[in-house]
Amino acid sequence: MSDWRERADASLDWLVDTSAVQRILVSLTSLAFAVLLGTVLVFVSGFVADCTDPFILLPGVGYGCYNPVEMYGTMFTGAFGSLTALGRTLQETTLLLFTGLSVAVAFRAGLFNIGTQGQLVLGALGAALTVLTLGERVPGNVLGALVVIPAGVVVGALVGGAWGAIPGVMKAYADAHEVITTIMLNFVATGIAFWAVQNHVGNLESDSVQTHAIPEIARLPASISGARFSIYALVGALAIAVAIYLLYTRTVLGYELRTSGIQETAAEYGGVNAKRNVVTSMTLSGALGGIAGAVYVMMVQYRWQAGIPALGFDGVAVSILASNNPLGVIPAALLFGGMKSGSVAVDLSLGVPNELVEVLRGLIILFIAMPEFFRALGKRAGYGAGGEAE
Repeated sequence: MSDWRERADASLDWLVDTSAVQRILVSLTSLAFAVLLGTVLVFVSGFVADCTDPFILLPGVGYGCYNPVEMYGTMFTGAFGSLTALGRTLQETTLLLFTGLSVAVAFRAGLFNIGTQGQLVLGALGAALTVLTLGERVPGNVLGALVVIPAGVVVGALVGGAWGAIPGVMKAYADAHEVITTIMLNFVATGIAFWAVQNHVGNLESDSVQTHAIPEIARLPASISGARFSIYALVGALAIAVAIYLLYTRTVLGYELRTSGIQETAAEYGGVNAKRNVVTSMTLSGALGGIAGAVYVMMVQYRWQAGIPALGFDGVAVSILASNNPLGVIPAALLFGGMKSGSVAVDLSLGVPNELVEVLRGLIILFIAMPEFFRALGKRAGYGAGGEAE
């Protein structure tokens, strides 16, 4: 037992102290294992499925319906095989950049924001109502767009930030755990938005719970034919990622935000207002979620409509995969965006059940994220050169 404990301790020490290059190699190795396991899973699943055109016959076993190599090839082609596919991938990537950064900002301050989805939903509604109102009062040209689009983004950020501040205040001044409060506020936000649109601010003539379509001047211009992806949104997301990285690594405020969430008592002893900074971190996190909602309305849906995808929850996985590093969120969001758009192609082209495709996505996420998860646990427990495990 002691030998097993020593080996486990040594592994955690190594994992915590890994360099950036080593962590990339670990992630690539994990990805390879996930693909290998997924290949076996798809191949075996094909023998219990019904199909009219099986790709293999094994004597004594039967016909296999699913070709794993073809499936992965279709997934890659569906994500990057054409300009239109690339546009859909970058569209997903842009949204996941905002939600991943929202979660990462809270994580960097020692907080766990599970409420990005609710902040996104309310931010999207605030942005939609803003651009609908302003769109009727400004010229229908470029000058009007320069007023309406920034206003939608700002209002989305303000609404999302205000909703994020609520669990921040509860955490700072009532010691309410942010995981519980943010999860519950997701339901509250969805309910409020649904009620408001269904009964007051929505398109009451529509059979769906939705607002009126936003005007043309409020829609982010598409950069690639066949997709609604806008390069302006992507550039904005990348700029925010760099700005947040610099905030947390090069500024006094960033240092105070990190220390306030990780060790409140030490921060207070050092003259930092820890409670205020906890609220600030959650507000900033919520604002990014609200921006994601605004971009979703102005780049993808062109209205607020019930049933917004779970982009906020995907952002949690993106942040964990990126080890909560704002710059690491960029490749993590691209990986997730590629898998999401490629999965649609697999479902449509090969007839592979969507549930099986979701399992494959989950395997890839799990294998890549688990080393970072154990690294975070080991670091918190005191393993590695920076601490001493008990």
